[in-house]
Amino acid sequence: MNVISRLLTRKQNKPQRTKLAVSINDGFIERPAGGDMARDRYTGDRMEILRQSLEAWQTNPLARRIVELTSQYVVGGGVSISSAHPGTDEFIRQWWNHPLNRMDVRCTEWCEELSRSGELFILISTGADGMSYLRAVPAVQIKEIVPLENDLEQELEFIEYPGVGSEERHWKAWGAVGEELPFQPVMRHYAINRPVGALHGESDLAPLLRWLARYSAWLEDRVRLNRYRQAFMYQVKAAFTSEQERMNRQQALNAAPPNPGSILVTDESETWSVIQPQLASQEAGEDGLAVKRMVAAGAGIPLHFLAEPEGATRTTAEFAGGPTFRRFEQRQRFFLWMLEDLTRIVLIRKAQVNRRVKADALLSVRGADISNRDNGALAEAAGQIVTAFLPLVERGLVDDAELLRLAYRFAGEVYGKSGDSQMEKSA
Repeated sequence: MNVISRLLTRKQNKPQRTKLAVSINDGFIERPAGGDMARDRYTGDRMEILRQSLEAWQTNPLARRIVELTSQYVVGGGVSISSAHPGTDEFIRQWWNHPLNRMDVRCTEWCEELSRSGELFILISTGADGMSYLRAVPAVQIKEIVPLENDLEQELEFIEYPGVGSEERHWKAWGAVGEELPFQPVMRHYAINRPVGALHGESDLAPLLRWLARYSAWLEDRVRLNRYRQAFMYQVKAAFTSEQERMNRQQALNAAPPNPGSILVTDESETWSVIQPQLASQEAGEDGLAVKRMVAAGAGIPLHFLAEPEGATRTTAEFAGGPTFRRFEQRQRFFLWMLEDLTRIVLIRKAQVNRRVKADALLSVRGADISNRDNGALAEAAGQIVTAFLPLVERGLVDDAELLRLAYRFAGEVYGKSGDSQMEKSA
């Protein structure tokens, strides 16, 4: 082959070598977006991230702990839904505690799935008596979301991948079908971490997958090195007259090697020594901590939530947890809204066959406090603000509504106006 041919061949092969070099990076997805929608990932990439997120949750203790922390703070204390209308409130309790719904248990499952997959597809089936049953369909089974042509947020249909021996299934979105009897099964889609203009949400674990894998690999290497650090091998030196004599001596020692702690008695013809690996890695702890910090930063939680104390004082830990509690509050606000939305759909369908249920009844959705450490301070602040403003109310300088708004604000609660559904948030 001449010089010109070699140059042409190298030029032709260069793009392929570059592509391979870029694609090999810890085995995780590099392309953030593309596919059918401009702001969504490629379908194959999205499915791969869903698979990797589930695998990380199943096998990686840090990934499971991150998902559990979210559900423990958002749902762990319990969720309750009630209504001031007696007939509606009675039906909500029946639906919530129905053996085929068991919403108290499903809330935890859904919150964890929302963190793992970044979205929930809830299938709502309603019987002739108006009782609805809710089931979550894994996001990995949804093949396509069909939105309105000029509005991505108005979803019309969901297409599910075909199962073994079956065809793909089409589920109409809530609002895309009529509510006349008999009720058709409908699907509702909820997504978190969703960019504007995208159809799908993003898993909480998606930006952490690479760093979780690196930390696991680093920790496994450390365990292996520490094991090898304690290993040693004997070296025996002697003046052998021939190679056969050396091999005979080695075979004899291999057949009966000395036990640890035993005493060896040799003559001047043999010299025994120990060979140990020199594994100097004094700065390895800083390397592992740096990777773990990356995981904690991506998850939005402080290191002491992952069994890695950052400071020796309680004040340091409390201040580090502040942004984390805000993040859990945001997720709780979304989750409570999701439950209220589902409850409203259930009520609309039940009201078709039971007049004692009001479809537009006022709902109160309550979640547990994210953090109890501020309750005392908030109670004190609310008491002080009410005491300070009461004289102003008596003089007519401030009306009762303004005083109530300030009291709610300093108590860390959201003041809901009359006629709106109130979702009580934690401080």
